[in-house]
Amino acid sequence: MRLIPTRAWAATILFSAFAILPLIAVGLNDSYLIVIATRILAYAIAALALDLILGYGGMVSFGHAAYLGIGAYSVAILSRAGFTDLGLHMLAAIAGAAIFALVTGAISLRTRGIYFIMITLAFAQMAYFFFISLSAYGGDDGVALDARSTLFGHNVLEDDTALYYTALTLLVGLYLLAVAITRSRFGRVLTGARENPVRMQAIGFSPFRYQLTAFVISGCMAAIAGVMLANQTSYVSPAFMNWHRSGELVVMVVFGGIGNLLGAVAGATIALLLEEWLALLTDHWPLLFGLILVLVVLYSRDGLSGLFRRRP
Repeated sequence: MRLIPTRAWAATILFSAFAILPLIAVGLNDSYLIVIATRILAYAIAALALDLILGYGGMVSFGHAAYLGIGAYSVAILSRAGFTDLGLHMLAAIAGAAIFALVTGAISLRTRGIYFIMITLAFAQMAYFFFISLSAYGGDDGVALDARSTLFGHNVLEDDTALYYTALTLLVGLYLLAVAITRSRFGRVLTGARENPVRMQAIGFSPFRYQLTAFVISGCMAAIAGVMLANQTSYVSPAFMNWHRSGELVVMVVFGGIGNLLGAVAGATIALLLEEWLALLTDHWPLLFGLILVLVVLYSRDGLSGLFRRRP
């Protein structure tokens, strides 16, 4: 009998735990758990998107929060215009993110190392200040959504549990897509370009095209996370795309383990749970969180996923 790989078991356990969480929330009579969990799922999608290019393409983007903002503002702008369908919101978010990623990625990928990091940050800040200038949508203060997105003309997402399971379905689907991409020929070439772009070019592949394609796919995935985040908060502001948010996404990926898609999901989950728990203990929780992150990185270059693999 063929054994199921350990990573498949881990993914099954993690997503099953997410699936039964609403039942636990009902048992504890604590609806706030679902609200927090939906936020975690949205950020897990964004961390997954970032790990696709960071872990497999070696592209350290410090501006990925821009795509969160593009997704969120797609919901706000279309809803204000009378278009409320979730599918339409996601299509608009994907289109906007694809265009932004294609243009900025084509420029950014002509640089390497710290220069790539800084230019992605610069483009994200340009997007941030652009949305601040949109006074029709609240400028720096943002704008509250009158209602959540509709699903096939129905307001089912007004129910927190329905929104939660929608976010979970998107996360599982995008995770499987990312796994398929990394295991495909495209993913192998992308990884090869990360290790030795000159050698990949010598054997007939164009690292630039593969990296740019991955960059666009990653941006589109992160924009979907922005759509779900906007629905979860019922509020959209430029703060969604501030550079601090990009830094948080990088931390989540590092925390879970770079180059491990499931680790990115777990890293986002544990990082946000720690944030909630430590905030209850002290107002200086970022100090404690930073200490935990330093310890994890010192003892495992592969983050939390590396710690679990080292267990006997």
